Amino acid sequence: MYPAELVKPMREDLTQVGFEELHTVEAVDAAIAKEGTTLVVVNSVCGCAAANARPGAKMSLNNAKKPDHLVTVFAGVDKDATDKARAYMIPFPPSSPSMALFKNGELVHMLERHHIEGRPAEMIAENLVDAYNDHC
Repeated sequence: MYPAELVKPMREDLTQVGFEELHTVEAVDAAIAKEGTTLVVVNSVCGCAAANARPGAKMSLNNAKKPDHLVTVFAGVDKDATDKARAYMIPFPPSSPSMALFKNGELVHMLERHHIEGRPAEMIAENLVDAYNDHC
């Protein structure tokens, strides 16, 4: 578990643009069950989350079509919530950071860490925008 003061700015990086933090299993279940599209970002303290994942997720929201709901769990902080979110992402193995787009509770698009690490935020945003245009 990471200290709250360490992860606070990393959490705020997403909450400042409208992401809702999910801290419990029940909150994750409720978010995935919502009608419409839901983007789940599994946040992380790693460098690729700071340089690629969070900026890419934020850039992707500048598209005409975007998810109805934006939520995030924090790996290494909110263990139960993160584990529950990852359970919805099966068959993909757990990774952080990662991003998943759900439509009416069904996983329709997934970005694993290996799709994020070493790729510019713009490429990640473009990947998400393509998914939004297809599913939102």
